[in-house]
Amino acid sequence: MTATEAPGRRRAGGVVTDAPPRVDTAPAVSRRRRALRPYLLAVPAVLLCVGILYPFFLAVAYTFFNFSDANPQPSFVGLRNYVEIFTSGSFWNSVRVTVLFAAVATTVETVLGVGVALLLNRSSLIGRIFERVLIVPLMVAPIIAAIMWKLLLLPEVGWVRPVLEAVGVTGYRGTDSPVWAFFWSVVVDAWIYTPFVAILALAGLRSLPASPFEAAAVDGAGWWLTFRRLTLPMLWPYVLVAVIFRLMDCLKVFDIIYGLTTGGPGDATTTLQINAYLEAISYARYSRGVTFMFILWIAVYLISMVLVRYLNRIQSRAAGV
Repeated sequence: MTATEAPGRRRAGGVVTDAPPRVDTAPAVSRRRRALRPYLLAVPAVLLCVGILYPFFLAVAYTFFNFSDANPQPSFVGLRNYVEIFTSGSFWNSVRVTVLFAAVATTVETVLGVGVALLLNRSSLIGRIFERVLIVPLMVAPIIAAIMWKLLLLPEVGWVRPVLEAVGVTGYRGTDSPVWAFFWSVVVDAWIYTPFVAILALAGLRSLPASPFEAAAVDGAGWWLTFRRLTLPMLWPYVLVAVIFRLMDCLKVFDIIYGLTTGGPGDATTTLQINAYLEAISYARYSRGVTFMFILWIAVYLISMVLVRYLNRIQSRAAGV
């Protein structure tokens, strides 16, 4: 193009022709794609939230109706389901069983898990072998483990009764006794989930700094003093994480107890989850079953909020904040 040619004119075969300038649309397209990318990435999250929140709020709405198999056309009853549940003896019995099971199982699993982690933290061949075998119970589905243990606990064909009689324990009736049913429910839960606590505690032990322990050894501090003054305070945030997970899971336990005792004998091991299942599935009183679950959800949510705030305060204190 010469100085006398217009900017919008091009030479073709020695002839100057009028041609529109070339417009590059690629930057505009890429800008539109970049602008749409956050919305496209948010679509799965929105669908997941809708898939979770819609049934949740629908279930909450059902707690104010009298929906059941005998009443397929429910009517609004207000707080009647809540009043009937809070004034029933079965509800408070299930609350007692749930709280007692959660407290005992979480305590047993925490103590055993920390103890196993302390043993595995020592470098040895046996420790390395057990460290890999430890996760085997976690690989078994809880309902399968409950059925397996139920067969082992049968007084007629199981091996538990001969072992107990060999050590002098008589009168064993399997899970037909309320005390034994509760005891074996805790044992099965601890057998499955103690490795979970041990793995978390072991990871915490291996992340602790070595300099405080070396200084304590130089000063001649014993094992118990070192554990009580150094190991446990620095390990406590990791232990508390395991406690939060296990306590929340024990409060809503269903599969282990139902597979082992079906909530019996009587209502000796009937937790809130099992009570909700009986109301909604066995008795076909859907609104009452959903009300049980919503009350349990509120309790678990409040307890978890308290424990998480306590965990944040401990972590802030450990960080010097």
